[in-house]
Amino acid sequence: MAKSLPKLTPSRLFVHAALLGYLVLAMAPILLVFMNSFKERGAIFDDPLAWPTPETFSMVGYHKVLGRSDVWLYFGNSFTVTVASLFFILLFGAMAAWALSEYKFNGNRWLKLFFAFGIMVPIRLGTVSILQIMVSLGLVNTLTALVLVYVAQGLPLAIMILSEFMGQVPSELKDAARCDGIDEFRIFFQVVVPLIRPAIATVAVFTMVPIWNDLWFPLILAPSEKTQTITLGIQQFVGQYATDWNAVLAALALAIIPVVVLYALFSRQLIRGITAGAVK
Repeated sequence: MAKSLPKLTPSRLFVHAALLGYLVLAMAPILLVFMNSFKERGAIFDDPLAWPTPETFSMVGYHKVLGRSDVWLYFGNSFTVTVASLFFILLFGAMAAWALSEYKFNGNRWLKLFFAFGIMVPIRLGTVSILQIMVSLGLVNTLTALVLVYVAQGLPLAIMILSEFMGQVPSELKDAARCDGIDEFRIFFQVVVPLIRPAIATVAVFTMVPIWNDLWFPLILAPSEKTQTITLGIQQFVGQYATDWNAVLAALALAIIPVVVLYALFSRQLIRGITAGAVK
């Protein structure tokens, strides 16, 4: 028997209209970047809201960006830093969340409060101290410095989200595994982690975007030519008296693609992770 379509009530129409408006508001800047990246410089300023036409279409920005070998180096640096940071954030965050949710010990609540405090206080407030530490360790102008900072930045949120999901894993599954003689590491990796994939995808997306888009710490900790990330490398097209907007928009369009691809791959898990527990 075919399912009947849900009745469109005024409240439902209002919700859909609000969501559609938010979608347009969120996608408009991205669409404008892509549209203008395929236009001549004059057309960008004459009518930035117009679609490229045969008369205004131009690939000069992409030729300038892709023709520079250092741009590929910047993309590689951003990719390396982002992937390495995500790996350690998810690994250490999941292990810490497992310890906080599974084992009860003195100071458990205070430790959770400590990690929650890490979410409330922006890490940029400690930029001077972080720079001093990296200088003393000899890590300035290395990708390792960025990875360490981003891991410290992303761990509090990862631990808070993952610990809540791990607390919802049925204890019967873990107890049954222990009765079968499975050690704690195998229970964690083979039983618990597969059950919290939506939460892991949520943490990955929420963590990846700030890391990929960050300009502050690459500018301070890794400004050398060999360690620049793509967001910092784009700044070479912005001058004090003249800006190559074709190249800037083309570079921004290329920098957006990895984030969009990641969301497309994990969108289903992301939605499941956000809405988990909303419907009982």
